[in-house]
Amino acid sequence: MQSQSQGRRLDAVPGPFTTRTPRVAAARRLHRRRDREQAGRFLAEGPQAVREALARDGTVVELFGTPAALDRYADLAATAARADVPVSEVTDDALAALTETVAPQGLVALCRHLDVPLEQAVARGPRLVAVLAGIRDPGNAGTVLRTADAAGAGAVIFAGEAVDPYNGKCVRASAGSLFHVDVVRAADPLAAVEALRAAGLEIFATTGYGDSDLDDLADAGRLSAPTAWLFGSEAHGLPDELTAAADARVRVPLHGRAESLNLAAAAAVCLYSSARALRVPRGTRDTAAESASS
Repeated sequence: MQSQSQGRRLDAVPGPFTTRTPRVAAARRLHRRRDREQAGRFLAEGPQAVREALARDGTVVELFGTPAALDRYADLAATAARADVPVSEVTDDALAALTETVAPQGLVALCRHLDVPLEQAVARGPRLVAVLAGIRDPGNAGTVLRTADAAGAGAVIFAGEAVDPYNGKCVRASAGSLFHVDVVRAADPLAAVEALRAAGLEIFATTGYGDSDLDDLADAGRLSAPTAWLFGSEAHGLPDELTAAADARVRVPLHGRAESLNLAAAAAVCLYSSARALRVPRGTRDTAAESASS
């Protein structure tokens, strides 16, 4: 066990915190969305999420860990200490109460909400944005967030009745990407679309019945412009008013016998198609577009 002089700031309360310790009890309540909203806090569990949270200045409020985990991940405990973040030892039972996984890895970060106002996110000039319109499944939402980050998106917008981005399953599925991109929550999806369009982004709505084929758009050079992709729930798709508001309604081509792609897979195909187009040198894009139109 490291001492405080070796870099870990341990809480002054003697002995590991238990499930009855007020700070553990308060953090445990953050499993409920209502309590997360009221506190402006959420939990990120596991060393990967903790590492990414600590890398974003001012995000982590407190680090909870079992003695064994704090020894195993001493570098993370030391990073927290250098940032003047309290490092609180907890019992195995207390750690289990703070997590939602079957086999927790011993660390949980208490984090501040990361919300960025839509206007601020748009003002930064992102060239690729993912809009999750009414997506309710936290695993899907977190996976799309992770994919958007990997594809180089600057912002992910949770619009309308979308899942809470700080839902534990969503945080875990994002694999740390929640801490890398601008996370925006927009109550009105149509207003978000208009703000993105006013900022110069093309709006593409994904739908299995779209009149535009993704490959055709890529061949025509349409994906080389700054783009916002609209993704709807896997069960119900996008609302009609959002598909109507888009500049194009796009379907992912299916070359085999599969009936469809799931949401996360379709989002990956679309986002990476844009990412590739945005990385192609301008002269190559022009040549490809001329060839496609001839």
